[in-house]
Amino acid sequence: MNYTKIIHAIIDPLVENPDSIFIREIEENEGKDLKIVIAAEGEDVSRLIGKKGVIANSIREVVSIAGKSEEKHVHLSFESFDEDEEEG
Repeated sequence: MNYTKIIHAIIDPLVENPDSIFIREIEENEGKDLKIVIAAEGEDVSRLIGKKGVIANSIREVVSIAGKSEEKHVHLSFESFDEDEEEG
């Protein structure tokens, strides 16, 4: 299953700069667990997490259901990077 494609379909409409989204899949525990790291600019990460984490939890739920079809536990984490730091 292409989790990256699923996640992009969900989050691209929510962010200002979908081209800056970075998604990395890391298999753990002999392929039974899948850790997915979603990195975006600070403002976009805030949008993806939402107030009290409501949006992030919804994204996690959808991806978790997709993982159950392959008997995988899918864990999402959100990280921020700031492109403005390179400007000095």
